[in-house]
Amino acid sequence: MNTENASKQYRGVSFEEIKEWYRINHMGRLLEDRAVGYIRKAKGWSYHAPFAGHDGIQLILGRAFRQGQDFLFPYYRDLLTTLAAGLTPEEIIMNGLSKEGDVAGGGRHMSNHFAKPSIRIQNVSSCTGNHTLHAVGVARAAKHYGGDEIAYSSQGEASTSEGYVYEALNGASREQLPVIFVVQNNGYGISVPVSEQSANPNVSDNYRGLKNLKIVNVDGTDHFDCYRGMQEAIDYVRSGEGPCLLHAQCVRIGAHSNSDNHLLYRSEEEREEAAKACPLAKLKAIILEHGIMDEESLTQIEAENLAAVDQASATVEASADPDPASVEDFAWPPMLDIVESPSPSEGDKWKIREAINETLHSEFERNEHTFLWGQDVASKDKGGVFNVTKNMQQKFGRGRVFNGPIAEDYIVGTANGLSRYRDDIRVVVEAAQFADYVWPAMEQLVEMSHEYWRTKGQFCPNITIRLSSGGYIGGGLYHSQNVEAIFAHLPGVRVVAPAFADDAAGLLRTCLRSQGMTFFLEPKFLYNQNFAATPRCDDEHIVPLGKARVRREGSDITLIAWGTPVHWSLRAANKMAKEGVEVEVIDLRSIRPWDFETVAASVKKTGKVLIVHEDHVTQGFGAEISATISRHLFEWLDAPVYRLGAKDVPIAFSRIIERATLPYEEDVLEQLKELAGY
Repeated sequence: MNTENASKQYRGVSFEEIKEWYRINHMGRLLEDRAVGYIRKAKGWSYHAPFAGHDGIQLILGRAFRQGQDFLFPYYRDLLTTLAAGLTPEEIIMNGLSKEGDVAGGGRHMSNHFAKPSIRIQNVSSCTGNHTLHAVGVARAAKHYGGDEIAYSSQGEASTSEGYVYEALNGASREQLPVIFVVQNNGYGISVPVSEQSANPNVSDNYRGLKNLKIVNVDGTDHFDCYRGMQEAIDYVRSGEGPCLLHAQCVRIGAHSNSDNHLLYRSEEEREEAAKACPLAKLKAIILEHGIMDEESLTQIEAENLAAVDQASATVEASADPDPASVEDFAWPPMLDIVESPSPSEGDKWKIREAINETLHSEFERNEHTFLWGQDVASKDKGGVFNVTKNMQQKFGRGRVFNGPIAEDYIVGTANGLSRYRDDIRVVVEAAQFADYVWPAMEQLVEMSHEYWRTKGQFCPNITIRLSSGGYIGGGLYHSQNVEAIFAHLPGVRVVAPAFADDAAGLLRTCLRSQGMTFFLEPKFLYNQNFAATPRCDDEHIVPLGKARVRREGSDITLIAWGTPVHWSLRAANKMAKEGVEVEVIDLRSIRPWDFETVAASVKKTGKVLIVHEDHVTQGFGAEISATISRHLFEWLDAPVYRLGAKDVPIAFSRIIERATLPYEEDVLEQLKELAGY
């Protein structure tokens, strides 16, 4: 190092650092050029969003990030950000060409979605701006554990139009979390100008009313102004006063992406003006003007960069493509290898609500890194709408048990983020007060369903989604609908629905000790029913996921059910026995995965099948079971597979209409009689 230059500064930045800025920035531009070349040759990089015009803010953001310490959530335009933050040219190109060696996820995600989880550069999805919630969640963990990590979230200005971005900024401000939200405003959301996206052309002005949120505006094309603004943002966040919104006014020199023709909506004059604002050219001019480097030194850096990119390209092009046989690898987090503990046959009984509450208490005592939040779950002596979480906050404190806002996306998205902080964290969220209020969180639920697969096992959101589901309560719309089939359709998640208190306890305990994401559907009708009560289990009672339970043995008909209909099925089966027909009742308990082996053994014995569920018949989960039985057990069937579920209408508020919609004991009995006589 030149000691004379090391002591020299320009606008508070050492000459040596400025040289490094130029080296990285120029390298990034070469990689952009290489991406365009690969696209033209149809070799890969089929999605490419150039960063040119965002150079200043991206370079400074990447340099501010501390590898392996801070958390960085980049967006699809952040090539230079991630290069400056620690990715190598080879790793950048691996992603662009969707190679097996792509450290983001082995080619499972779109090109130009750069990540390196091993140093905490997060694998972010294409759902623009939703990672703001993940940044808030991991920052919440940093604050809880007293760490000095900063969560950096980066996005374009158009994605701030999404409601969940407001939720993230509002929540981080209210909780005073160490997050720096970087907004790179180039004036366009693809072809839509900012005037058609935002009430204010400077989108940071939209958030000026949020208490504790510091707003810093910088010129995103000026590396030095970005450096000044970033230092101001970091100082504020480290003070503990709250988050910062760092708004960088950039230009978009080229099109939005390789699939966008900006000639169709931008004038020649506008494009020329954007080119004149080139941040790299401005940086080079400053370097020469102030004697930081001469032309010869700059040329040498550029030649070395080109040689490095050429070498990286050759290495990557010769490397392996993803193996098609690996497509199902990491589709599901590993299951706990456990044996079901026997339920006691006698003793004091508990109801499902009590079983869930006491299991939560025991698991929170067992693992101090377990958290619970949701709407209305910790309000003085109240523990949720149904008091399922009663006394949780009193016992485990506000740091681990607390209320979330009425913002389902925020509740679920911050769970995703918080679970990233350490592997032994387990999060339980009451994602909505009633299951059919959960839809605002759907994009976060879908997001989490493929995190493990998308990252090739590098990140697994260990989260249990508790939802009070189903009808039979006269709740009507948004209080009585069933959501099981929709969630069971998502690869990568598990769905359980207990019918008895011992299973509620055992399944919940398994969820809380497992890796991955589980929907724990609580049939609200059964919370306080005596007929769903069982003798109280001990604190180690555990039930495997995906393992059914034969509730009643029989030889004539196999009846498969879960949740509330299990009880109607048992009653109907007992009545059929009086007529000489023995019905075997299987309580699936888990519908994703579901226990085909137990079902198959029963079907081979009886030859007749009735599937009963509370959800709608059309595309209900019973259709999946029926199709599987028809495909694999056809030769043992003596009759068509029967299905019984709710009629294909919403669940009404009127008890009369609700009863005409949902399946009851009488409906099960009618189907069993018809099937017995087939």
